[in-house]
Amino acid sequence: MRGLYLAIVRNKDHLLFVLALVFSSFLLLNNDDPRMHVIRGKAIETVAFISSPMTWVKSLMFLEEKNQLLREKNLALSLQVESMLNLQRENDQLLDMLDFKRQTKLILKPARVINKGVQSNLLSIVIDAGERDSIKPNQAVLTPKGVVGKTIVAGETASIVQLITDVNYRLSVRILPSGATGILRWLGKSGGQIREVQKNVEINIGDEVITSGFSDIYPSGLPVGKVVAVNDERGSFQKVINVNSPNDLSAFQFVFVIIDDSYEMD
Repeated sequence: MRGLYLAIVRNKDHLLFVLALVFSSFLLLNNDDPRMHVIRGKAIETVAFISSPMTWVKSLMFLEEKNQLLREKNLALSLQVESMLNLQRENDQLLDMLDFKRQTKLILKPARVINKGVQSNLLSIVIDAGERDSIKPNQAVLTPKGVVGKTIVAGETASIVQLITDVNYRLSVRILPSGATGILRWLGKSGGQIREVQKNVEINIGDEVITSGFSDIYPSGLPVGKVVAVNDERGSFQKVINVNSPNDLSAFQFVFVIIDDSYEMD
């Protein structure tokens, strides 16, 4: 209290001036003299002029907060839309698999792709089915659109599938309607290539490529792809056939493993 008293005593002149200014302003503003209306108007204009930058800054801050909220809502909606599209694609794949299983006589085990393969020198995927589901090594793996690979390792509840796109993968195939046979291998992004096809066989772009049945793994008649180019090798009695796969080999989520191929494809 003593410190406050000494401060008031030291600054009494300033304090009296402020009190007098406030008191006189109060008297002036409450005066009904018409001339005071002009003073009041000027005072309001001055206050408005001083306040306008602060109002503008507050408005900018409000707009920034609103924009941030809108960005967050837009992101949330985008994620919801993407989730819905993924669910739609997954639903379409499951419907295709259901139709395929109804139409085929093969005994199939459906499985979900749960991971990419762990071996750097092998293009592969991991599926959530294993020995418990009658999965063994060297069983054909496909989707309703065609062959995607074969099992190479089977654990109790998961298995590794070597993809058809692996450079070491080989598959005996037949080209329809000519019936010509050959060996398919994959050449990376360039697609598949069939070799050992006789040059005198008529093969056209768009011809269907299926499994030949000359294998203990793949029954005959499984779809593999379509012919996209036909090339004659100089100095050879063979043709080289370029093939594409009907599957998007980087996007499918579900596969079938052929458990029993006692019945071949129609």
